[in-house]
Amino acid sequence: MPDAALHAPYPPIEPYRTGRLPVDDIHTLYWEECGNPDGVPVLFLHGGPGAGLSPKHRQFFDPAYYRIVLFDQRGAGQSTPLGEYRNNTTQLLIQDIEQIREMLGIAQWLVFGGSWGSTLSLAYGQAHPERCTGFVLRGIFLCTRPEVEWFLNGIRWFFPKEHAAFAGHIPEAERGDLLKAYVQRLFSDDPAENLAAARSWSRYEGSCLHLLPHPEVADQFGSDAVALGVGRLEAHYMCNGAFLDDNQLVRNVSRIRHLPAVIVQGRYDAVCPPRSAWALHEAWPEARFQVIEDAGHAAFEPGIASALVAATEQFKRDGTL
Repeated sequence: MPDAALHAPYPPIEPYRTGRLPVDDIHTLYWEECGNPDGVPVLFLHGGPGAGLSPKHRQFFDPAYYRIVLFDQRGAGQSTPLGEYRNNTTQLLIQDIEQIREMLGIAQWLVFGGSWGSTLSLAYGQAHPERCTGFVLRGIFLCTRPEVEWFLNGIRWFFPKEHAAFAGHIPEAERGDLLKAYVQRLFSDDPAENLAAARSWSRYEGSCLHLLPHPEVADQFGSDAVALGVGRLEAHYMCNGAFLDDNQLVRNVSRIRHLPAVIVQGRYDAVCPPRSAWALHEAWPEARFQVIEDAGHAAFEPGIASALVAATEQFKRDGTL
């Protein structure tokens, strides 16, 4: 692979258009377009669920070449209401993506997503393969029961202090089922209890994202603006198996196997361990499988960010990944 410096993220940019799209009686989505209005369309799908957009997410793409579409999913970021789990399913998010695509007059687009964004990218692509030109996927999460169990309990083998704080928010008698205990608090009728549980959940995840410590990221994840979306919606989707059948995203790979794809995975990803990425690649051998040896889960760890930018550059050059 070329020197990582050749694939540094692009400089910060501002949207040339933003908007708010009501999708039902509860939810209104924030969306934005950046880059070249006449460029090749690319859809960015953020993680979480519930984590929302960052201005840095615009920087994976050449703004002179790509028409970059980003939006905050239901209950996340600038979409309202924050942390709302009602009318919030994978199938409804897929409908939202299609509504945005039709609103913007886009026939097809490259789909780019990491972590939960990879989950949604696969689910969307398998529902609407004719609308996709390819997939850039990072930190694969398939929302299977073993992955959920790993997140709730397995991470303690690598991040014992962080897991102790996460479990310590729950009385000892209830720690045998952390997901159930957190759901009771995240969705109780007490907003203060909701927020405290969401902060604990979100800070736990933010503390485990990187190969090397980044305490400022844990602080960001623990902020009210991020925590309520991440804590409530991750728990909501985990306890409902992402509203997917067991192993659905691997079983249905045949629907998108003809499209170019790259899977970028951090070797030491403790949040979404590489086994899931490998399972996807085994079902989709045509997808390029790229392990970043000195990275954890976060998209902006240097090796991962470089690989993601390199992928969008390669797609720009020749339409492959």
